[in-house]
Amino acid sequence: MTTTLDPTTTPTGGPGGAPRDSALGRVRDAFRRNTTLVNIVGLLVAIVLLYLYLMFNAVGFFTVANQSGLLRDAALIGIAATGMTLVIIAGEIDVSTGPAVALSSVIVAVAMTQWGLPALLAIVITLVVGAGWGALAGVLRARFLVPSFIATLGLWSVLRGLGQFGTDALPVPLPLDDPVMPFLTGTVFGVPTPAVVMILAFLVFAFVARKTAFGRSVFAIGGNAAAARLAGIKVARVRIVLFAIMGMLGALSGVLLAARLGSGNAGAANGLEFDVIAAVVIGGTAMSGGRGSLIGTFLGVIFITLIGNGLVLLGVDSFLQSVVRGVIIVLAVLLNVTLSRKRGSIEES
Repeated sequence: MTTTLDPTTTPTGGPGGAPRDSALGRVRDAFRRNTTLVNIVGLLVAIVLLYLYLMFNAVGFFTVANQSGLLRDAALIGIAATGMTLVIIAGEIDVSTGPAVALSSVIVAVAMTQWGLPALLAIVITLVVGAGWGALAGVLRARFLVPSFIATLGLWSVLRGLGQFGTDALPVPLPLDDPVMPFLTGTVFGVPTPAVVMILAFLVFAFVARKTAFGRSVFAIGGNAAAARLAGIKVARVRIVLFAIMGMLGALSGVLLAARLGSGNAGAANGLEFDVIAAVVIGGTAMSGGRGSLIGTFLGVIFITLIGNGLVLLGVDSFLQSVVRGVIIVLAVLLNVTLSRKRGSIEES
């Protein structure tokens, strides 16, 4: 005796001639081959769980004032992390972010207060100067082959020293009658202005990274700089532009910080570079270069900001907060390396 199968069903009972588990299999394959997707989904789950925990255990967490503060803190990290993502994808690093942000806050304050410049002109000058010292680090890396860690470490010391020397380590107050800075500390449709700037920066550079020749060059250089050079990519030029972008975005963070504090402060943003790098690494960008995602970085920024805010509200000792952040960074790098090796083994097979 023979049996026939309904053409609209399968042995597993799935409609349309496709096995029930085919969709699940495709999802499993996607996660197995795409480590970036694994990282993004994992971060989303971690953020949701962390948010729920803090909402029920940290007094004052789920208030309008604290949520607004969270977004402002995230913007300070996130704007700089946007540029840092591209730098690390290219296989480089920039450790000068904290002093760059602090000195930028001083420059915009001095330009407005002592030089009498209008706010918009002072902001433009600050951004140009920031791009300039970023480009200088890029030239040291690209033309003189100074490792980017050493070049930006030297820049870290120079920028911090210039800021403190020029101000005697004292804050430089902003003019009280300026209308631009209050706008930068205000809201746009209920969302803090710095957060709007951060989102716009992420969208712009996500487009640049994925849809432009420059973005593809960044990935190519991070994957194999020698091969990229043989393919006709101007490696030195791309590196200089990358560090200039990083400097400009750091200066933009400094402008927003000055608006928030009401002054330029050379001692501000101390240790910011660690939060920025941690957010990028937690977001799944490979420290070895060639792989990264601005979506992942955005989620990494939210995660780092939630951790910092939660530790304060839970009353954790400030010294222990540094310990917790350090552990998170090490675990993130460990996970990053593990996923990179897994991806490499899959590609080889």
